[in-house]
Amino acid sequence: MHFDDDIFLSYAHIDDQALAEGQKGWISTLHRALEVRLGQLLGKEPRIWRDAKLNGNDIFADGLLERLPHVGVLLSILSPRYVKSEWCQRELQAFLQVCQSAPVARLSSKSRVFKVVKTPVPLDAHPTALKPVLGYEFYIVDTHSGRARELRAPSSPDVERLYWDKLDDLAHDIADLLCALDGPGSGWCDVSSQRETVFLAETSYDLRQKRDAIKRELQEHGFKVVPEQPLPLIADELIATVREQLAASRLSVHIVGRSYGVVPDGSMMSSVVLQHQLAVERAAAGGDFCRLVWVPPDVVPDDAREQQFIESLETDSGPASGMADVLTTSLEEFKTVLHVRLTPPRREEAKTAPPAAVTEGTAHTTVYLICDQRDVDATRELQDVLFERGLEVIVQVFDGDESNIRRDYEENLRDCDVPLVYYGQGGELWLRSKLREMQKAAGYGRTQPFRAKAVYVADPDTPEKQRFRTLEALVLRRGQGSMLDAVTPLLTHLR
Repeated sequence: MHFDDDIFLSYAHIDDQALAEGQKGWISTLHRALEVRLGQLLGKEPRIWRDAKLNGNDIFADGLLERLPHVGVLLSILSPRYVKSEWCQRELQAFLQVCQSAPVARLSSKSRVFKVVKTPVPLDAHPTALKPVLGYEFYIVDTHSGRARELRAPSSPDVERLYWDKLDDLAHDIADLLCALDGPGSGWCDVSSQRETVFLAETSYDLRQKRDAIKRELQEHGFKVVPEQPLPLIADELIATVREQLAASRLSVHIVGRSYGVVPDGSMMSSVVLQHQLAVERAAAGGDFCRLVWVPPDVVPDDAREQQFIESLETDSGPASGMADVLTTSLEEFKTVLHVRLTPPRREEAKTAPPAAVTEGTAHTTVYLICDQRDVDATRELQDVLFERGLEVIVQVFDGDESNIRRDYEENLRDCDVPLVYYGQGGELWLRSKLREMQKAAGYGRTQPFRAKAVYVADPDTPEKQRFRTLEALVLRRGQGSMLDAVTPLLTHLR
């Protein structure tokens, strides 16, 4: 479709009044920033229209109704004044009427209306047509006072960084829609329409900013991210929507926080849990699909249901669940792992990779010792005993660039004879994630089975460690004996 204007900014004029003499208004700043960023993404200058002179004395139909049929996207700047403004409501309704009579009102799940929330407004006060529209919240809530603080530029470094991040999210999504409206041959659209799809599950409010950061990272690396609109609040509709989007995705990403999240009408489970269960269902059906679950290391659940959900993830590693990686790492390390999952070794590389642990000029059995960073010094006695028995011991490294550290970790899992997990300071969830990574070593290019897999249960002693047992690996315990006594089952297995 051809439009004379790409975007029409619908806003309450009081929201563009400058707070100090000589400053630009909030809307004017957004207009200019969006114009520049969209131009960079589209490769051409976007046509953004906002009428700075319309007021209650103008005749509504004269200027606006004639121009709206030739506008691609309506951008509503939501604020308390916007929802009370009859003029703004008329702009919105007029554009929606135009869309209904146009050949394309929606593209897939995308609406031609975008919603920027400048100042918080309760959802039930939003115009009916904007309630299901994805919102871009240009504010943060102070954790101490509970008050909303608008994002603006210029501002303090932290607030301004959040402003530009949110602006970039908005620009990417508008660019996608504009090029889809333009159709094939529009340049950006030709590239974006060929991108692989990642399902990035909606999360609870406490992790929304981290989800936005992951979404931004994926988009910048050329992936299409779904869902593109808020999920329905009716359970049956949510389930149907998520199943459809998972079917088109090669990977699902789930972020688990302290809050249980919204429970859709007709369900006993939160939206977060439902999305994860549907991804388990999708993975169990087979095909080139996997899941990645991230639990930030500082998460302390504030709900018994959320605690139970996190505990259930610890045992979520069997074939029936399609197996998933559950990571308790920093955000940056998680993003590194995410990109590794999305760019696996090429099949040609996997076929030509040397057999595991076979190195030219040596036939030593190689043990890869995996541990928590806090346990590096505590592993030295174990390293010495294994080395004295003729085993080559490689210890996990933690210094250096995170992407290089991760690459070294996966290469060692690909090439070693025996992965040995030192179960010391790391928690049980951490241990389970390491066992799952052993199961997925083929994804790193490994072509041979391990000669053995082992877990050494070390101090500090806990009830969980006393009860720990697994069929996935040999369990080594020191007890009252020597370190040699503890590793004897492994040495015997390797003879």
